[in-house]
Amino acid sequence: MATEEGAETTSPIDDVMEDIRRELVRRVAANDRDANRDVYDALEDE
Repeated sequence: MATEEGAETTSPIDDVMEDIRRELVRRVAANDRDANRDVYDALEDE
């Protein structure tokens, strides 16, 4: 929530939501790497 232009304060729920978003991104990236392992391995070998 912005209280002044350029100044932001975060609430505890904002911190929790950011942690959840970060974990979801981490899990999606890990699942994508696992699902496309052959592509990642081929790119690594180039």
